[in-house]
Amino acid sequence: MNWGNFIIFAVIALLFWIAGARASWKERPRVAQLTTFVGLVVFFVYIVGLWISLGRPPLRTMGETRLWYSFFLPLAGLIVYSRWRYKWILTFSTVLSAVFIGVNILKPEIHSKTLMPALQSPWFAPHVIVYMFAYALLGAAFVMAVYLLCFKKSAVINEKEMEITDNLVYVGWAFLSIGMLFGALWAKEAWGTYWAWDPKETWAAATWLAYLVYIHLRQRPQTHIRLALWILIVNFVFLQMCWWGINYLPSAQGVSVHTYNLN
Repeated sequence: MNWGNFIIFAVIALLFWIAGARASWKERPRVAQLTTFVGLVVFFVYIVGLWISLGRPPLRTMGETRLWYSFFLPLAGLIVYSRWRYKWILTFSTVLSAVFIGVNILKPEIHSKTLMPALQSPWFAPHVIVYMFAYALLGAAFVMAVYLLCFKKSAVINEKEMEITDNLVYVGWAFLSIGMLFGALWAKEAWGTYWAWDPKETWAAATWLAYLVYIHLRQRPQTHIRLALWILIVNFVFLQMCWWGINYLPSAQGVSVHTYNLN
């Protein structure tokens, strides 16, 4: 399995996800769940095949992390749809996944088999995979916030819609916390310290605290609903800075130990 096979698996998976989204609008939940799941299996087969051919987890470059994000977005959509039957979520998760897939097709990257010593830790793969899943859940919460603010601005946002958004944030934040813990254990093994206030770590802490602000604000669920949703949108910007925006900050150039994916 190599990078040249990506477009084949990606297109097949997208077709299944599109079929799932279409079935959800037609009130056919079992078909929607099955086709979305099959698409996830197809995409995951590619990830596993690439992992085997590289001889390492495909997590080194931005393109490789986008693979996981493209996989976890429909997974998060399927979880939300299966739990709450919110039919439009599969469409939005498919569209977002397609965007990241498109970026990978248009901007392929070199996928070397070698890993720098710092990435050869057993904590490396769990840290990044957990983070990507957290990002996908928080991305789904961002989609909910945009939908509720832009498409329901003249209507009352009901409790069920906010319950879905809150649960996505709660679970996403929990995985974000676990990812930070794995990252600290990795840092201790690789660099001798759990936390060094590296630019990437600083943005990670800011993102974690930003979502904690939302969680605290939502302890009084009937107040400041639209403010909470706007906070989610701002938090998603923080998340993007933590994920890839940090690579373009002057403060991280030649300083951050987390800019290895630009090599």
